[in-house]
Amino acid sequence: MRTTTWWRGLSGPAKFRFYTRVTLQVSIVSAVVAVAVPGIGVWPVLGVTLAGVATMIALEAQPELATWSTPTLGRRFLTAAGVVLAVVWLSSAVVVLVADTDDLTKGARATAACTTVLAALALFSFSRHRWWFVLAASVVTGVVFAASPGRIPLVVAIVLALCVFVVGLTLLTVWGLHIMDDVEHTKDVEAELQIAEERLRFGRDLHDVVGRSFSAIAVKSELAATLARAGAGDRAAAEMGEVKAIAVESMEEMRTLVRGYRDIDLSGEVAGARSLLSASGCRLTIEGDPSAVPAALHEVAAWVVREGTTNIVRHSSATSATLSLGPAGMSLRNDGARGEPGERSGLLGLAERLAAHGATLETSSSGDEFTLQITWPTA
Repeated sequence: MRTTTWWRGLSGPAKFRFYTRVTLQVSIVSAVVAVAVPGIGVWPVLGVTLAGVATMIALEAQPELATWSTPTLGRRFLTAAGVVLAVVWLSSAVVVLVADTDDLTKGARATAACTTVLAALALFSFSRHRWWFVLAASVVTGVVFAASPGRIPLVVAIVLALCVFVVGLTLLTVWGLHIMDDVEHTKDVEAELQIAEERLRFGRDLHDVVGRSFSAIAVKSELAATLARAGAGDRAAAEMGEVKAIAVESMEEMRTLVRGYRDIDLSGEVAGARSLLSASGCRLTIEGDPSAVPAALHEVAAWVVREGTTNIVRHSSATSATLSLGPAGMSLRNDGARGEPGERSGLLGLAERLAAHGATLETSSSGDEFTLQITWPTA
């Protein structure tokens, strides 16, 4: 149960990064087993196993794939992994030079080739000069470990092909991770831009509405003061009367502006929710019609749609959602839920809005599906 909750709590990029890391580690284990199964001897199996463990550690140390290691710890991991891989490769070379049996020599050659490919996967792939390292390692491995001078080109070609394959696969994997991160960052930036644009719009409207009135109040107040000092009390009083009228009018205009800013339309929110979720890769299905909702509850229902849609975008990786509207209540369901929404999801404030209208809010989860259920009293 804890594992399920933990998995649902991860974001899309975090899930993809975890999947990628597990896939690479399983590939390493499979390669080690494939080399060790034919019976190459105890010492070669130990060498291949050490190389495999070092490769897993090196992958965890890479910033693109790391899940828990810090940069400082990552550098230490990389250094340790590089040393282990180098020691295994050099030990295999020594065995080839001094071994007096064919089985031990074959085991050392297989260990060296496997170590070279694993080094390409965990170290060369993340280097700026990766292809030069791959070429050099393949050539050196072929020269040192080929059974005869005539077989050097074949060994070099095989090791080079394997290294190019694993490096290319790793680069494609890292590219996919970067795309996922960019998509997640784009969603956050889009939400921030929408907030900034709304603030700018409101600030501009507020300036246009009250700027002229405040300027008029300042000018007329100064004129009234001048008239009062000049002894023209009646004219000064008249000017102050106009100042009061302008102030009252300005306050009414400001209330109208704020009221228009806070009021939202249910049909408009439903259309906006469909557009926003579609842009986020989630298909919204509408059951019922906004007209079925009692007119007195249109505004609070619109807030439900807005808040629920925001939570889907921010707190889930949903691919489908269903909005149901009816005379007795409404609901919003979505898949891809990542745990229960926290206090900052806005549901607490939404519940308070609904309570003022005698409505109730309930949430429920089933698997990866999250449901927001609203019930209000019927006429």
